[in-house]
Amino acid sequence: MEILWVLIALVMLGFVVLPFLRRRRGAVGLVPPGHPDAADPATYGFAREEELDVRMPGPDEDLLDVLDLVQRTQDHRAAQQLLAGTGAEGELRWQRVQAFAGAASLELAQRPGGAGSAPGGQWLRVWRTEAPKDAGGAAVHAEFLVQQAWRTATPGTDEFRIIMEEARAACGEAALLAPGDPVPYIVELSVARGLGYSQQDFEQVWLKILDRAPAHMGAHLAALQYWCEKWHGSRQQAYSFAEAAAARAPQGSLLAAMPLFAVFEHLPEVTLVAGFYQSEVVGKAIHGALHAVHSARPDDPMLAHVRHLLVFFLVRAERWAEAMSQLIHIDGHVGALPWTLSADPAGEFAVYRALAVAGYEANGGSPATLPR
Repeated sequence: MEILWVLIALVMLGFVVLPFLRRRRGAVGLVPPGHPDAADPATYGFAREEELDVRMPGPDEDLLDVLDLVQRTQDHRAAQQLLAGTGAEGELRWQRVQAFAGAASLELAQRPGGAGSAPGGQWLRVWRTEAPKDAGGAAVHAEFLVQQAWRTATPGTDEFRIIMEEARAACGEAALLAPGDPVPYIVELSVARGLGYSQQDFEQVWLKILDRAPAHMGAHLAALQYWCEKWHGSRQQAYSFAEAAAARAPQGSLLAAMPLFAVFEHLPEVTLVAGFYQSEVVGKAIHGALHAVHSARPDDPMLAHVRHLLVFFLVRAERWAEAMSQLIHIDGHVGALPWTLSADPAGEFAVYRALAVAGYEANGGSPATLPR
């Protein structure tokens, strides 16, 4: 695998080693041409850190309005109606299912109930009870169980396996209620990762997704996680999967950005040398992602996901102007990789944004010169 051998070669050079990149808690020791404390993101119209929305990668006003209503009233019907009106053929339904499930999971974590008080996320339980044949509610419930397993249990324990098996059954029920919807099978990809499906069992699920939505970016990202988990040491299968997806990507598809996500997933396993982010491997992946962004529809729901990851890599590569051109499109929302891997997504994003502004200004940039 070409990309893997180049990564290994970079590691073996090893004459100037950067601090180890802690992917789970990001910003480490970057030194841009200008100090970030000297830059003011507000001069570019960027949101203050406390205003950054950690729930979504980009704007979806209908979803945010419904989420606010459901959480305020604990009435699920607005969520049910929104999903019923969201087509199964695109990325938007998957994102909305994730958002509703995540909201219920976070509510439960914040209000576990007891002593006469109802637990958080009660609206999802009522939804499933009052509308057991509703496909949207079934999909949200399956995703909720997956998120609960990863959030509250330790992989490999009996508790984790029990929740994942329940999620697997919920995926099957959701699929029966919506035969043409890829979302229940995309949820099952996380189950496949958690339960350690064999490659054959995984591919049976994957073929069902390809039959329904062959260019679904969210499905490919979920599948990439399976390959990274399955082949934890070498990552050869993960890179092969990402490069194959990019090679067959139709015109305007964001699948051309898949290799950048594969490189990101590999970062914890390599010792980074000086110039790694300017290397051919990373440069090629960035180029593919930039091409995908420029070719994609402006309203593609996955566009913000790619832009967020590009900001991470472009800042690391000290490509300040290009990082700034991505920031102007996504600022205000931080619910995406890599920020969501941090305990403080807004703070993590704000650090990289400040570095981009400082580097841009240190190289002659200003609000007046930034293309909009």
